Amino acid sequence: MRTDSSPGFLPAREHLPAAGAGTPVLDVVVPVYNEERDLRPCVLRLHAHLTRTFPYGFRITVADNASTDATPHVAARLAAELAEVVSVRLEQKGRGRALRTVWSASDAPVLAYMDVDLSTDLNALLPLVAPLISGHSDLAIGSRLARSSRVVRGAKREFISRSYNLILRGSLQARFSDAQCGFKAIRRDVAQVLLPLVEDTGWFFDTEMLVLAERAGCRIHEVPVDWVDDPDSTVHIVRTATEDLKGVWRVGRALATGSLPLDRLARPFGDDPRDRELTDVPQGLARQLVGFCVVGVLSTLFYLLLYSGFRPFCGSQTANALALLVSAVANTAANRRLTFGVRGRAGAARHQAQGLVVFGIGLVLTAGSLAALNAATADPDHSTELAVLIAANLAATVLRFLLFRAWVFPDAPPTVAAVSPEAPPAAPAPPVPDPPAARYPDAGRPWSEAAASLRPAHPADTHPRDGR
Repeated sequence: MRTDSSPGFLPAREHLPAAGAGTPVLDVVVPVYNEERDLRPCVLRLHAHLTRTFPYGFRITVADNASTDATPHVAARLAAELAEVVSVRLEQKGRGRALRTVWSASDAPVLAYMDVDLSTDLNALLPLVAPLISGHSDLAIGSRLARSSRVVRGAKREFISRSYNLILRGSLQARFSDAQCGFKAIRRDVAQVLLPLVEDTGWFFDTEMLVLAERAGCRIHEVPVDWVDDPDSTVHIVRTATEDLKGVWRVGRALATGSLPLDRLARPFGDDPRDRELTDVPQGLARQLVGFCVVGVLSTLFYLLLYSGFRPFCGSQTANALALLVSAVANTAANRRLTFGVRGRAGAARHQAQGLVVFGIGLVLTAGSLAALNAATADPDHSTELAVLIAANLAATVLRFLLFRAWVFPDAPPTVAAVSPEAPPAAPAPPVPDPPAARYPDAGRPWSEAAASLRPAHPADTHPRDGR
């Protein structure tokens, strides 16, 4: 797992301009390996669809992953025929490597990719990228598992896909529904932050990127798609599944050990309403309430254990006072650090003193409850005493939380650093468009050099495919 630093905070989401100065809004990458038969009809169909339906400038980039057949020649011919098509040659295999290479160098503000077999209906392409263009979302994925999706595939692939996504939900707490659909898009500013942290260069690339995006707080838009399985797919299911499971283990271990720099990814956008400095709006209330409840449950159990330990040696009032005193100190220390995020020793003594005053209220309530119980019953059972004490502690919990928040820790640091509306993070300067050969320094020899010597070919004028 990559742990090198990311470029930093991302700028606020903004609607992309309707017209650019020669720069396409969308760059669709088609990664291919030995696809000489399917590449030309795929690109022609995709180009015709975008020309007819897409209201912005676009580019189609064919990323050849070290093909050994005539795929590079087909890609070069397409680039020579169509101004919106670019061919990039990589000397190493790997879909993730191809996407990282092209996306890292692209000047288009929205980056997408799709499989060469075009299993996904192209009518979903505009709904896929529209939320990214509008600034509403950061990533978008096609989902074959959505309720309204229409999917045609065999039982074996259906079982594998659903099992894999179930594993992701159980192990990595993923909330997206379909990690493997070859139909995704991402904003370029988001990709610049996420891609340096994605390690996989193969089929697990998508999943790793989506998991990091979720942990970074990015908004992922899902589009139900119509999808038809390609019976001639060359994907090796067993090997791919094995590599994916290894990737799940690697990412899960990195998340568990904290080796990922997720602190630099959290809350990356300056327009998150939770980060705004607003008056009269409590900040972090939900998180503090959850933390207070967790600490409260644990301290109550600790208190009951102490009370049960002190009770055989002294009366109920003395046992209650001692147990409450010890648990109060532990409760205040835990809430100080875990619930309200106060670090260091500064003010610790004052906080403990104020915490004892707060828990004095609990002592009054619990002592009064025990006194009322003893007045009503001469010799109450131990279980009855515990039930009364639990009820009294629950009654005092809400008041204790309010006093902790308003009096003991009123100046606790916010759980997330607020971004001042007057000083938003500066947006990165727009890149200067480069020629295709300069944009892909690591892609190997560009096939555009060979395109000049190739005449435009008829769609049927393709090379026979070997062994698929």
